[in-house]
Amino acid sequence: MSGRWTGKRALVTGASNGVGLEIARSLAEEGARLILPVRSRLRGDAAARSILASVPDAEIDVRDLDLARPETVTALAMELRAEGEAVDLYVMNAGVVLLGDAERHLTEQGIELHLQTNFLGHYALTLLLLPLLRRSRARIAVQLSLAAPHGRLDDLQSERRYHPLRAYAASKRALGIYAYALAQSSVAGIWGVNVQLCHPGVVPGTGIAADARKRAPAATSRFVERLGSTPRQAAETALAALASDAVPGQYYVPSAAFELSGSPRERPAPNAFTDPREADRILEMAESLAIASRCT
Repeated sequence: MSGRWTGKRALVTGASNGVGLEIARSLAEEGARLILPVRSRLRGDAAARSILASVPDAEIDVRDLDLARPETVTALAMELRAEGEAVDLYVMNAGVVLLGDAERHLTEQGIELHLQTNFLGHYALTLLLLPLLRRSRARIAVQLSLAAPHGRLDDLQSERRYHPLRAYAASKRALGIYAYALAQSSVAGIWGVNVQLCHPGVVPGTGIAADARKRAPAATSRFVERLGSTPRQAAETALAALASDAVPGQYYVPSAAFELSGSPRERPAPNAFTDPREADRILEMAESLAIASRCT
């Protein structure tokens, strides 16, 4: 097997189904050796079989990771660091959005679930893997969402008011702020790590927000399906971000109207991600919560 990423080692979170699975499949088609950290081994093994069915000589390493459980984040990072092998490509794709569920869910450490899974888990994993990523001058794609620029940062733990979409948007905006700050740190520190941001648009054919989808009127579902992309198409923005040689910190989005679907295009990161004062506040919060989680 040969291709753009032949021999490169690629870590993709959230690759057991949906867009993440198609990102991983495309990387395997281009010769990458996959690390698939998953919450469910059954689903991870099924994803590996799916990739092997279309890429028979793919090299796939299924690992354990639940971003809502900090101990698994630390365990995976320490395993990879102990092995010492490069991580050349890294896609922060995993995420949760509990649309249709009005209950505010907390982790064992008392952190709101969207915030922990979508942002803090990736923040901690990246921080722990940074020596490997810097050594290999890695390419990183950070998967955000249409909702991310509209997230509000005044109640990140959703303690005053909870709505799943509000919590999701806030967690994704926090991740976007972190991603942009990481990109700027790489430029300033001459790390050679290329961090790019992306979002997939609207993707009806995934398991995201299954409860809300079941309740939606049939006409609404058909309308959304016409507007959106398949998981395979939606994977293209992350793949474009990984392949980019642009200055770190660009944003790869679908090119159709309102960024709902279409082929990837590059644009500057939204202002919602680029305020250094917000970055300082978010990173201070992330570090304090990460320390608290390790002490729990």
